[in-house]
Amino acid sequence: MRRTITHIGEHALAPASLMMSYGFDPKLSEGAIKCPVFQSSTFVFESAAAGKSVMQLAYGLREREQAEDPALIYSRINNPALEILEDRLALWDKADRALVFASGMAAISTTVLSMARPGDAIVYTAPVYGGTDFLFDKLLPQFGIRCHPVHGDLGDAAMQQAVERARAGIGPGGRIAAIYAENPANPTNRLIDLAMLADLARSLDGQSGGRPKLLVDNTMLGPLWQQPLAHGADIVIYSLTKYVGGHSDLIAGSCVGSEADLAAISGFRTILGTMTDPHTAWLLLRSLETLSLRMRQAEASAWKVAEALGAHPKVAEVGFLGFVDPASEQGRIFARQCSGAGSTFSVFLHGGEAEAFRFLDALKLMKLAVSLGGTESLASYPAGMTHVDVAPEMQRAYGISDNLVRLSIGVEEPEDLIADCLQALDQV
Repeated sequence: MRRTITHIGEHALAPASLMMSYGFDPKLSEGAIKCPVFQSSTFVFESAAAGKSVMQLAYGLREREQAEDPALIYSRINNPALEILEDRLALWDKADRALVFASGMAAISTTVLSMARPGDAIVYTAPVYGGTDFLFDKLLPQFGIRCHPVHGDLGDAAMQQAVERARAGIGPGGRIAAIYAENPANPTNRLIDLAMLADLARSLDGQSGGRPKLLVDNTMLGPLWQQPLAHGADIVIYSLTKYVGGHSDLIAGSCVGSEADLAAISGFRTILGTMTDPHTAWLLLRSLETLSLRMRQAEASAWKVAEALGAHPKVAEVGFLGFVDPASEQGRIFARQCSGAGSTFSVFLHGGEAEAFRFLDALKLMKLAVSLGGTESLASYPAGMTHVDVAPEMQRAYGISDNLVRLSIGVEEPEDLIADCLQALDQV
């Protein structure tokens, strides 16, 4: 069940087309046109010698031979549906490899733990998703890993200063293990220049243990509207729960990158047991077939909803990427890195928490819930929900104000969503 056709003559097939067949041979599954759910914990070896050889490869005791297809062992290590899913996920970012995890946070934590050791430091752009912030601010310091947020001006000078602060605080033998960026930031939609971050990471190549890896959480725009590997990122992370899963019925995450960069992460995933299960992998294979359709429809609707909200007198500002000034630094980054504006954006109401609550409670079609990227439109209040654990002073520094509402636009008719938002604004 390995890679299949990718070209017709000289014509390269697009990822959206390859999602229907790549990596799966129906002949190996009784002619089934779709990959079955391989609900099996373990797999049979052809012989004792073959079992030994397979296990040696899995534990890095021998090199993989040219054109060798690693045999199946155990679903904590590999599973047919998981392998096909990873093959297909790697296509969108033109990556060597992908790894799939039980959640977006499992992908982030496993990746970071494979790189950072006590005494090391991580520099990250803020704001980030609330769970990521908790990991960096509360959990990793318990293991002697210091994490340094950078907010406000995210230009080259500010990032250089953050790196110097981090270097000053590392322990004996420590290093800067990673530079981490969530791009665009959740929930402000702030963009950062990924090529600049890649240059910064490369400038630290002389440190003991080699340069830090550039990790980019691409959940908000990817994989359709942004490909960070093309701009110098080493590893791209996704919450597959969001746009890729797209139906609010599963939890999963992934990272993509080079074979070399993902090798250590794969080993940690095997031992920590943070992989996803066969049924979730099968659901994600289903979702990948409509990913392009869903994301394109949602973005087209988001433009219309954002424009209607931006024209309303009770709305102070709409933080939609399609509205960034092309002449501004944010506009230049958007033009360079992004091919679409996405469908999740912030709305700043005139007033504060009371006005935001009245708006949210008055919505009828949109659902009040955390998460984003599903077929249904969702509304949330970051200051009191996804980022409630972030200290108030840091919320203010990050731009997470008490009048900010985050909307994730789904695939409903945009005119219906606009009607819902306008009637809710009448209650503000």
